[in-house]
Amino acid sequence: MDSREVDEGQSIRRRRSCQECGRRFTTVEEAVLAVIKRSGVSEPFSREKVIRGVRRACQGRPVDEDALAILAQRVEETVRASGAAEVPSHDVGLAILGPLRELDPVAYLRFASVYRSFESVADFEREIALLRDGCDPAPPGGTGQAPAAASGR
Repeated sequence: MDSREVDEGQSIRRRRSCQECGRRFTTVEEAVLAVIKRSGVSEPFSREKVIRGVRRACQGRPVDEDALAILAQRVEETVRASGAAEVPSHDVGLAILGPLRELDPVAYLRFASVYRSFESVADFEREIALLRDGCDPAPPGGTGQAPAAASGR
């Protein structure tokens, strides 16, 4: 009878009518977003899991729970924008880096050091220089320079 998007397009609410008895009812269809972990296991995307991971990086930093919730929402929107029903966990991590960098540079460095497997002080120095210069971070294993053409922009 009627369909409309709800939750910013994440769900579809449908008003239906039974053809046998004529009773009306409502259904809600939600798009399930799955994350494929490195092990190959698939699990539903969880904003709470994003918040837990980022909260560790923000420990001792002036970042409140509302800011973490907004960051997790931005990450989910970015991942859903790909249009894929399943996304690799690596893509979720990449989606976290940008908003976290804007939120708190120290927390960003903490998260990036683990996520991108920094191996030396030079890796930290290179990333700090990029933060100071306002440049995009280098890809993992990169040279530390991320020109716009190399980053796909």
